[in-house]
Formats: sequence, structure tokens, C-alpha cells
Amino acid sequence: MLILRTPKIGPARYAEIVSTFGSVDAAAESLGVNETIRDNVAREMDMAAKLGITYICDDDDLYPENLRTVKNHPIVISARGNLDTLRKRAVGMVGTRHATAAGMDFMANLANTFASHNYAVVSGMAMGTDSAAHRGALRADGNTQTIAVLGGGVDYIWPTENESLYAEIIERGVVISEMPVGFKPVGSNFVQRNRWIAGIAEKLVLGEADLKSGSMTTARFAIEMGRELWAIPSHPADSRSLGPNSLIANGTAKLCMGESDFWGDEKKTKKETTKNQNSESENEILDKLGTIPLSESVLAQIVKKSISEIKRDLVVLELRGVVKKVDNGYIRL
Repeated sequence: MLILRTPKIGPARYAEIVSTFGSVDAAAESLGVNETIRDNVAREMDMAAKLGITYICDDDDLYPENLRTVKNHPIVISARGNLDTLRKRAVGMVGTRHATAAGMDFMANLANTFASHNYAVVSGMAMGTDSAAHRGALRADGNTQTIAVLGGGVDYIWPTENESLYAEIIERGVVISEMPVGFKPVGSNFVQRNRWIAGIAEKLVLGEADLKSGSMTTARFAIEMGRELWAIPSHPADSRSLGPNSLIANGTAKLCMGESDFWGDEKKTKKETTKNQNSESENEILDKLGTIPLSESVLAQIVKKSISEIKRDLVVLELRGVVKKVDNGYIRL
């Protein structure tokens, strides 16, 4: 830590010094670190211990595997929460702080689906889209659902409005940072934060975003790193559509229409299995239902069954979640 907390020492310089002197201890000794830096590091380590914060080196098994492959990745990250979250496959989900209600709802539902499929959802804990992604993931069962990458110290809650979200993440996920414990974020830190979001993820989903935004910067990092990039389309009259729509238009990002883009075959198999489990009479009703509601009496005429038989079969199908009752009758799901 003494080397990394020395001014003008980043990952590249760190690797160079350690290689030159053969060990971390010898490299630290060569720098002649002054007492002020030593005292600062001691205070930081003491604070981290009191807050239950763990330092993870890039040669540790807990270090995110994808991030380790990124050039000039952080040598050490600090983490607070359930460290096992860092072992999971990860999907990055980002977008504007000023997202529409519909945009946040879509992102939250998609994040919930990813978390339910054993992915850790990675984002930056900003307001708007980031928060929706984290909260959506936290709706899924389990205690390793989401990773928040911060621009400041891992203990510094920013924005302050997300204090309750931060608390839930460290309870059922993990918060990480490359910055010192207690460090207050500045603007330039968020660009690097965005790079690590892209680095940790195996794929990135971009929601609503202006052309000149941090989320688009994250998307560019994802492209440079060879990550799979998806973008959710938005209404062209809204400036928040310009980021994702432009990436879809030029073929840089894949069009994201929802969970079926990622688990379409699984859903199809589930439907087919359910249908095979139905009786012949129930399947006959299913074949006649679609998106236009049909009443019990109309169904009885079509399949040539009595009303009582139709009602019995519809109750069974509704309990199985393959049909739904609406005002004008029944539709197939």
C-alpha cells in the first residue's frame, strides 16, 4: 500500500518498480517513503479494519477475473460486503442519471432477471439508471446479487441520497473501489470508475444515455475491451435516446428488447414443457387462445365442450400461469 499511496505511482509505474527491485518490500524501500505517507497509510488501514473493509490484490482469487485482463488494472481494490459476489459472472448495466420512469423500470426488471440467472449486476450506484439496476438485482433471491463500483473510497457514500441503497448492497452484494478509504470523489475519478465497470463485466447493457455522457464512455471502454455490448432503444425525439440508438444504428451494439434476447430458448422450452404436461382438452383450449380475449361461451362453441368443462380447464391453466383472465374473457400468456 505504501507504493500505491505514493504520489505519481499508478499501476504501470508500480509494476515497473517492483520488477526492477524484485519485490514489493524492496521497491517500497527504494522510494524512501516519508513519515507522512506512512502515517496516512496506517490510519487508512486502521479505518478499513474497523469498517470491515478488505483489500484485494490482483493475484488474489477474489479479484474479478475479467478485470485482471484489463491493461493497467488496479493493483489493489478495496471491498465491503459479501466478497463472494466478485466470483460470479457479471453484467454491466448503465445509463443516464435522468432516466425516464419507463427506462428505469425496464432496466430494473432486466437486472432482476440477470440476478435470478446467477449473474452479478455491476453498476456505479449513481441516481437514475444505476440505482434501478442495483435495486432490480436486489429483488432477486440471494446475497451475491450486485456490485457497486465507486469513484471515491469504498466507505464514502455518493450520492448521499443512496445511503439506504448502499446499506442494502453491502448486506446483499459488494461495494468496491480503487481509491483510498475515506477518499471523497472528484470528477476525474468517475471516468476511471466507468472503465472498471466495463472491465469487470463480460457484457454491458446500455440504457437511456445522451451522446456525451459517462455511460457512453463506459460503452466505449466495453468496445475497446471486446465486451459484448447491448443497447436498449428509446424514442428518437428524446435526447436520452441518442446514445443507445446511435450504437444500434451503426452496428456497434446489439439491439436489446428484453430478457428474451438472453434466455429465449429457455423460455420456449419452459412453455413447451408446460404444454406437454396439459391434458388433451386443455391443450385444445390453449391452441385457440391468443392475445385477443375469448369468453368462456365462445371457447365452448369453438372446442365443442360444455361451459362447465371449459371453466374447469381454464382454472387449471390459469393456476399454471399459461392463461390470464381479463375483462372480456381469457388470453394466452
